[in-house]
Amino acid sequence: MENAPREHKLALQKAEQYAEMMSMSKAGIYDQLISEHGEKFPTDAAQFAIDNIVFDWKANALAKAEQYAEMMSMSNQAIYEQLISQHGEKFTAEEAQYAIDNLK
Repeated sequence: MENAPREHKLALQKAEQYAEMMSMSKAGIYDQLISEHGEKFPTDAAQFAIDNIVFDWKANALAKAEQYAEMMSMSNQAIYEQLISQHGEKFTAEEAQYAIDNLK
């Protein structure tokens, strides 16, 4: 990790910020890191970040599910579909199901 190129380290720092502050999924973070409208990191730096980030993705999925439930009064099925959608949050099916199972 210490020998990683500067941009790789920065991409990892940015990934950690997105995970912590915005409760994003791994795939969502990767897309944001490489986006021309986002962080504009090279794909190898973004992949390094995704390969090295350690985070509780199920907790992030649950946090997003709670936001949808509280702010938009969405049904469990609608929330699940938003969580797994490639045009939405991009969580895995397992992460999304955990979120639905743990919604209060």
